[in-house]
Amino acid sequence: MRETSGVLTAPLLLALLAVALAWPVPLWLASARWPRRSPALALLLWQSIALAGGLSMIGALLTYGLLPFGTDLLHGLTGFAQAVADGSAADRAGLAHLAALFGAALLGIHLLLNLAIVVLRTDRDRRRHRALLDLLGSTDPSQPRTRILDSELPVAYCLPSSSGSITVFSAGLISLLDDEELRAVTEHERAHLTQRHDLVLVAFRAWYASLPWFPVAYRAQREVGMLIEMLADDRARTHVEDRTLARAIALVGNAGEQSGLAVATRTDELQPQAIARVTRLGGEIEPLPPIARVAVVSTAAALLVVPTALLLLPALLTLGA
Repeated sequence: MRETSGVLTAPLLLALLAVALAWPVPLWLASARWPRRSPALALLLWQSIALAGGLSMIGALLTYGLLPFGTDLLHGLTGFAQAVADGSAADRAGLAHLAALFGAALLGIHLLLNLAIVVLRTDRDRRRHRALLDLLGSTDPSQPRTRILDSELPVAYCLPSSSGSITVFSAGLISLLDDEELRAVTEHERAHLTQRHDLVLVAFRAWYASLPWFPVAYRAQREVGMLIEMLADDRARTHVEDRTLARAIALVGNAGEQSGLAVATRTDELQPQAIARVTRLGGEIEPLPPIARVAVVSTAAALLVVPTALLLLPALLTLGA
């Protein structure tokens, strides 16, 4: 009984961790106030939650499914391969264990396929978008990586590309903003490109595409999008005053979205993301104290180390013995 209990420890702990990272932890982080003070650290934590959650879900199913074939991951995989080769897998494992193995394989393939599909579709859409911009947009001799659209709507966004990223402005935006406000928008969009925020967005978009029925997946995608905008705002704040950036956001509505946006001159006309950004810039942004920053980084690291250790440590200990 003790041996069985010990063998079940890893699958059970991985399952508990997967449940925690799938529901209560993301909800807590989404409702917390401190991420607005340090969006970079909050973004790091969101990425750790997503990676550790997926690893824990697959790991829990995999380790449980392999129990009839070995007491740890390495011996379980080896034993399963041998059982498949000699045709005894169905005899050695019960229905629950085989279902867990099938679920682990299905979930892993599902997540990887959705990631590949989202990446390929995003790349295809960006290529088409770039072709349209080259056709319809005009260039600015002083800024070769810029395209200007002949539209009265105030639009600003960046278009990442492996062949050369560009920033897009509309004529309406240029006429609406003064020089400092336009500089604020330019630095904001430049931050998206230099910090490769698009890679993070693609990963969370793929997570949501994999689990569209899962409320936390949508919540995570929305919160990550907000943090990325705030991170770009912080880059712009090093070049312009906070009130200048806030005014530019209020005038454009949601600067940075890839769609035409009507001008918003009152806070109650703004969309929720823009409201949060303007409100943040309207007050004093106090950075997290050092001990809190260390705690966040340590937590993010632990979230990745714990499921990895639960998967690999028993096998390493067995090999060492």
